[in-house]
Amino acid sequence: MLLQLGNPVVTGLSYADRAESYKRRTWSLGEKYIKEYNAWFLQQQTQFLLGRDNFNGFLNFMGHLSFQCDKLLGDRETISFLQRERYDMAILDAFNPCSFILAHKLGVRYVAFYPGTLNGPLSIALPSPVSYIPVFGSQLSDHMNLWGRAKNVFYSFLAPVGQEIVWSIFKDVAERHLESGPPADGLNDLHQGAELWAFNTDFSLEFPQPLMPYTVLVGGLLNKPANPLEQDLELWISSFGEAGFIVVTLGSMVASVSVDPLLVELVAGFSRIPQGVLWRYDTRQWPHHMDRPPNVRLVDWLPVNDLLGHKKARLCITHGGQNSLLQAVYHAVPVLGIPLFGDQFDNVVRAETKGLGLTIKPTHVTRELLSATIQTLIEDIRFKSSALSLSRIHKSHPVSPSLRLVQWVEHILHSGGGTHLRPASLAQPWYQRCILDLLLLLCMGLLGPVAVCWTLCRCKNSRNRPKKIQ
Repeated sequence: MLLQLGNPVVTGLSYADRAESYKRRTWSLGEKYIKEYNAWFLQQQTQFLLGRDNFNGFLNFMGHLSFQCDKLLGDRETISFLQRERYDMAILDAFNPCSFILAHKLGVRYVAFYPGTLNGPLSIALPSPVSYIPVFGSQLSDHMNLWGRAKNVFYSFLAPVGQEIVWSIFKDVAERHLESGPPADGLNDLHQGAELWAFNTDFSLEFPQPLMPYTVLVGGLLNKPANPLEQDLELWISSFGEAGFIVVTLGSMVASVSVDPLLVELVAGFSRIPQGVLWRYDTRQWPHHMDRPPNVRLVDWLPVNDLLGHKKARLCITHGGQNSLLQAVYHAVPVLGIPLFGDQFDNVVRAETKGLGLTIKPTHVTRELLSATIQTLIEDIRFKSSALSLSRIHKSHPVSPSLRLVQWVEHILHSGGGTHLRPASLAQPWYQRCILDLLLLLCMGLLGPVAVCWTLCRCKNSRNRPKKIQ
């Protein structure tokens, strides 16, 4: 990205002669583990499609990441290679705790890139009033009724517990591979050690909320003007005339639908609409007994950005991944969300609240509901109007997401770190940030004299009460 953007904004930094020195190193656990992991994930994928996304599945996934982390940090050759490079800065995947442990082992400063919305990390002291900022997993919008706020408060108590459980999975890895031992405050210390936090979101899709100086929104890194499509694909699209076509992608991790009843309903629903359906699907996994409707085309890979930027793109059916939604916003294409796991449920709530589209849970998909919802999204002008409005908001930002990220990374490098962006609240315990210690002191100051007066009055009344004659 730095090389593509050319000359940096900060003087004194140059990438012009660094293309030759760019190195890529691959690391793998071997075919045996990869096969075992893929088999596990296929089973997990089936659970997602059956609507059984749960915390245990997430913890199992974290267990796999922890195992991979242990093997990576124990690979002396790879670690020695990374240490010899003497990096000035690392940009981390903040979803995976291993990234932070690796940065600590290398002794390198780091910028945390979180691939989701602002409600993900809990320990970076973002102002998050639960009255209007939904907690991760709550599936709420920023406009909550009484019961919605009650649910949000409940989730706000569960969230830090979940974070501690996740850290417990990685704590042993940190003990084995960090000379200084695991951080005293676990993930909190690792998160707060970042010089900067970059979030893959944008206020065209995100709920408005306060930010801190060390946070920057860079949602839309993959967005760009569409390139022309290949000729055979263009001919296929033109065969549907003004009806246009629909892009269907359930994410890179769900390449096929392993639940037959769901697949039957999806295919039957698509066969009822006049639009072409371009579906990212592993063709090797398509059931031999099932026919494909003439308007459905399966492809192993989709140039999603180029397809959504096509003038005849009418709708994007997506799992609710953040990148897919931001690409739909950029190209002003309405979406139908079918969320499967993780943050996707929260993401599609944002899309629906903003008027970008509608949502159907995988367990609720029927051919009638699917075809009717598709036609509503295409024919109701309100969805296209909202998409155009959100696209204008996203595109009218004076600095592109990629340049925004590069400028901030350069700023951190040039200024010697991000200490000047870190408020004192990061070092405060949660009860001090919420002024609970002061409130407790005030309560004691007010209730103390009341208690003393009540005790004195009670003693006086007991002395004045006439004694019974026995």
